[in-house]
Formats: sequence, C-alpha cells, structure tokens
Amino acid sequence: MIAENIKKIREKIAEAADKANRLPDTIKLVAVSKRFPAEKINEAFAAGQIIFGENYIQEVQEKRPQVPSRVVFHFIGHLQSNKAKIAAATCDMIETVDGLKLGKALNNHLQALNRTMDVLVQVNIGDEAQKSGVKSSETAELLRNLNELPRIRVCGLMTMPPLVENPELSRPHFSALRSLSEKLMQEGLFPSIEKPELSMGMSSDFHIAIEEGATIVRVGTAIFGHR
Repeated sequence: MIAENIKKIREKIAEAADKANRLPDTIKLVAVSKRFPAEKINEAFAAGQIIFGENYIQEVQEKRPQVPSRVVFHFIGHLQSNKAKIAAATCDMIETVDGLKLGKALNNHLQALNRTMDVLVQVNIGDEAQKSGVKSSETAELLRNLNELPRIRVCGLMTMPPLVENPELSRPHFSALRSLSEKLMQEGLFPSIEKPELSMGMSSDFHIAIEEGATIVRVGTAIFGHR
C-alpha cells in the first residue's frame, strides 16, 4: 500500500514538474512520518523513499535506532532551543529554523559533536499570529546572522501557508516565497549554495508548489494515510 502510494506521488510530482518545464529529479520528496511507527518508515524505505519528515524531536530520537542508517530525517516541526541538542545528534536537516537563538543553540551542539548541518529558514509567509516562522521583512537580517555560525549551512527557505480548502489559494504564498528567495540570493545571503531550496507544498497542494518553484515537498497523508 505504502509502496503504491509513493509510486503515485512520484508520478504526480513528475507531471507537475513537466507542466512547469522542470526536471522531476530536481524535486525532493519528504515523506511525513510523524506519529507513524518505525516499521512504516522501513516499509517506505524498502520502496525507495529516503527522506522522512518528523514534527516531534522525541519521535526522531526513538525511531533513529529502529530504521536503516541511510534514512534521512528532516525536522519539520517547531523546534525549541532546549531540544536543539537532540536535534543536532539525530536529524540530517532542520527545516524550521525561525530565530537566531535556535540557530546558536544548534551551532553550539553541532560544534560539540563535530558535525555540520544543512538548515532551512522557516518564513511565516501568511503573517499568521499563531504560526512559527520569521516575517518576510526580517528574513534577510536573520540570514545575515545565521551565516556567521560555522556549523550550520543555510540552504533555503521553508513555509506553511494559511490553511485553505482550495489549493489554488496557496499559489500566491508559494510565489511570494520564491520571490523572496530570489531577492535574498541576489543580495548574496545564500553564500554556500548555487540555488536556494524551497520547501513548500503538502499532500493537497504540492503540485501547485512545484509549479511555483518548490524543490522540496512534504507529503504525509497521501503516503501513509490518516493517523
């Protein structure tokens, strides 16, 4: 079942990429495995899925020893600074860095582990009070500060647009994140990469996100079903 779902998602990714005149292999699929047991990750891994997204750091800590070493964990939930030590030891990418305090905490723990880590900056593109993420207008300043930290490498931006019933209504937010990343790139704020990653789009709207430039899509329900 999971293998078949992954196959279908990859076909839809290829269709959306083709529509946008893009190559499908320029788009990474993150299978959102939060609240699913490690055996579901192993089933998806056996079907060729490598990257998994988790929202709760304790879950990553529990699952890491139960899955193959080649499994890549992206942390996609809100990360508190006091959990940065666990994240530094167990995750491969943090997609939700939204402040300098968290960046410094990660950098310090990575230093102790002699590791470097790729991160994305989470942008609150819809300017929603209840959501994490830096404001669009403050993203450049955060990037300048994060770029001073030697153990983290800022590779791009991530967002979760406002929840809407019609996926088309997410398009302006995806477009805004792409425009922001292009502006920041021109300002030299992604010094260690050629092109910024854009993590945006979930089960209901990833096809639209791909049309608007997503390089990472986060799909859970369409792969694993409802929790």
